[in-house]
Amino acid sequence: MIKVLIADDHPVVRAGLRQIVTAEPDMQVAGEAAEGDGVLTLLAATRTDVLLLDLTMPGARFPGLLTHVVSRYPAVRVLVMSMHPEDQFAERALREGAAGYLTKERTPQDLVEAIRKVTRGGTYVSPTLAEHLAASLDGRRPAVAHEALSDREYEVLRLIGAGKTVGEIAVQLTLSPKTVSTYRTRILQKLGLRTSAELIRYALQHQLAS
Repeated sequence: MIKVLIADDHPVVRAGLRQIVTAEPDMQVAGEAAEGDGVLTLLAATRTDVLLLDLTMPGARFPGLLTHVVSRYPAVRVLVMSMHPEDQFAERALREGAAGYLTKERTPQDLVEAIRKVTRGGTYVSPTLAEHLAASLDGRRPAVAHEALSDREYEVLRLIGAGKTVGEIAVQLTLSPKTVSTYRTRILQKLGLRTSAELIRYALQHQLAS
């Protein structure tokens, strides 16, 4: 029996995922979480084979949450689900240890296939994403500047893109404002930008806003 932990902050989405999982004779819902810290609590207390992880949940956030789960629970296969386009987040999710990436536009059959594939030890990507990754590997796809950011810099960029102030970001990430400002400076340098307004514009253009 495949034990599936559902992590999404939208009750309707969780209900839909629960219905899809329970309809399969070889699958069972191990638990449900509506925020990042709840995911960690359930993983510590419940046997889980596959974690269906929403990309943008309250609490512990992507990519930090994914990195923590992969390092602490290596036997758990993480299938990231998101409403964001594959070409914006999938590559980073896979690089951080996700076993697959699935947009919420995919069908229930795609989800079931993905769960079974990652349970068998495989990696699930859509044909479109597979082509995108292949193009990236052979150099046909131009490099995107934000792919050079560290996980924390990437997270700060997304929050700046959402219009958060340095102080708000510091509170949300449990950092000092000075540290956030340092990250902001590094991001500006790596992206070749000069102002926060340009950072916001960049994040919006690349659909990175948190």
